[in-house]
Amino acid sequence: MTRASQPAITRRGLTLAAAIVAAWMAIHIGAIFFWPWGVGTALLAPVVVVVQAWLSTGLFIIAHDCMHGSLAPGQPRLNRVVGTLCLGAYAGLSYAALLPKHHAHHAAPGTDSDPDFHAPAPRSALPWFASFFRNYYTHGQIVRITIAAIVYMLLGASLLNIVVFWAIPALLALGQLFVFGTYLPHRHDDRPFADAHNARSTMLRPLFSLMTCFHFGAYHHEHHLSPGTPWWRLPALRRETLAGR
Repeated sequence: MTRASQPAITRRGLTLAAAIVAAWMAIHIGAIFFWPWGVGTALLAPVVVVVQAWLSTGLFIIAHDCMHGSLAPGQPRLNRVVGTLCLGAYAGLSYAALLPKHHAHHAAPGTDSDPDFHAPAPRSALPWFASFFRNYYTHGQIVRITIAAIVYMLLGASLLNIVVFWAIPALLALGQLFVFGTYLPHRHDDRPFADAHNARSTMLRPLFSLMTCFHFGAYHHEHHLSPGTPWWRLPALRRETLAGR
């Protein structure tokens, strides 16, 4: 990444981040506080939940870029502030707690030292997911979510709406992040990994890659090769790499 490219990358990254955050906030506030339950809206609710789950995945991916300094290159304070706000809004997660864990993942991916990897069962999804869940969901997070839910209810929100339009999308996003962003790229099978990153890319078309995990599944090996590349540039990175061969 050249110095000249940094302002353009920052503008693009912040614009996309603002769009994701704004869409998430619009659904979050509108659905939790103003959702009018009825026959028609009950049928529409699952669609809203799925969209909000995808946007929740987007919040985590924005924070992930912040951890690598790639949302706003050369601006660590801005990255830290945006990452903290996105993880807090997504599910009360702590940016300060996740940052060293994620860098530990990149330091030794797919090994016993990788907090995202489940060495006792490197091919089994369920025990790996249980380990992944325990690693990212803490008592402090539950306290923060509970306090937020109480405040929401004092402001007039119903517990049903909080569960349906915040808790369920957050859990679905967790599953999405695990399956497409961790398990499929790093699971062991009969094929050897290409290098010490112990990561594979899943060959999906860019649209499906965007919908599954904001490109972090289909371009996961590329991400490990170039962790400073923001999520939205990963398809271009692959094209540039192939063109340079």
